[in-house]
Amino acid sequence: MNARERYLATLSFGSPDRIPFLPGHGRESTRARWNREGLPADKDPIEHVRELLGIEGDGDNWESVDVDCRMLPMFEEKVLEHKDGHYIVQDWKGNVCEISDQFDITYLRSAKDFVTRRWIRCPVENRDDWEAMKARYNPEDSQRFPEDFAQRCQAAKCSTHPQVLNVSGPFWQLREWCGFEGLCMMMIEQPELVDEMADFWTSFITRMLQKVLAGWQFDCLYISEDMAYKEKSMISMDMVRRFCMPSWKAWSKLIKSHNVPLFDCDSDGFVGELIPLWIESGINVCDPLEVAAGCDIVDFRRRFGRSMAFRQGIDKRCIAKGGSIIREEMKRIEPVVKDGGYIPGCDHGVPSDVSWPNFVEYCRLLAEVTGWI
Repeated sequence: MNARERYLATLSFGSPDRIPFLPGHGRESTRARWNREGLPADKDPIEHVRELLGIEGDGDNWESVDVDCRMLPMFEEKVLEHKDGHYIVQDWKGNVCEISDQFDITYLRSAKDFVTRRWIRCPVENRDDWEAMKARYNPEDSQRFPEDFAQRCQAAKCSTHPQVLNVSGPFWQLREWCGFEGLCMMMIEQPELVDEMADFWTSFITRMLQKVLAGWQFDCLYISEDMAYKEKSMISMDMVRRFCMPSWKAWSKLIKSHNVPLFDCDSDGFVGELIPLWIESGINVCDPLEVAAGCDIVDFRRRFGRSMAFRQGIDKRCIAKGGSIIREEMKRIEPVVKDGGYIPGCDHGVPSDVSWPNFVEYCRLLAEVTGWI
């Protein structure tokens, strides 16, 4: 099997020759540590691990045709103030926030590392802000598609790698506009305005999907949501049903009519109470299943059976501790690997408290449980 066939067979509860080897990536601070501890500076960590372990092939990573669903035009990125070791900045989304001056404003665009920020103002705080924001989302803007879109779509047909389109889900996008606190207050005090924003986003992404699917037969629609804390969802299930499920259902219906088999939702935090609503909405894959937040993939498989496939779900804290701790963690998830519908990996970005030797050992154990060595 090639990587694309293997990915689809695994998450569709088929019979793959092996499980995709996707251990997870570290960001800038993690890689800096790994470089000090033995990772060559000119090497990609996963490629180097594959070489060290003798894993064949060119990897199981996704591919995507570049389609831009972000705001156009973007806001000007600029530093508004610099004092006492901090920057006050405006980012490309229109947020005004405070960050440490050990980072520059580009970290807010590319997520090169984990950057804590203090939010000062979000771009949509009232109806006038919303009316201005809508103008930045014209699905017919030619800038949203690369000039060689048709050629890229043709090349994708022959690709051996999974074809994945990533868009923002309704909760994620409305939070980007309004901020978390602002959105929650609007859900209580101005629910009709939230309905309007959610309907707008549903329509915008629906139109983008229609245009994309006219040329590109992708394998998975991947939505970012991040809508849960430790142990609980960020909003009530009634609010999820009102403000989020119409989007999910509309997109699910559309992609299924075009034979797109996978609909994957990414949300950090505890998602146990959200999974039933995702299943009801047509979502059939979720990740990253953060163990520290209370997610237990063994329990989830028992509760939800084969209605939901999973990715990731290996406790990053166990990877950091290494030794017998990570060996026990791999034994914990192994029954779900064998049951199918599961691609194991680190339950978020690999943090900088994971040493390079411990990461390599974790990858060796992962390669064993997924059938590569």
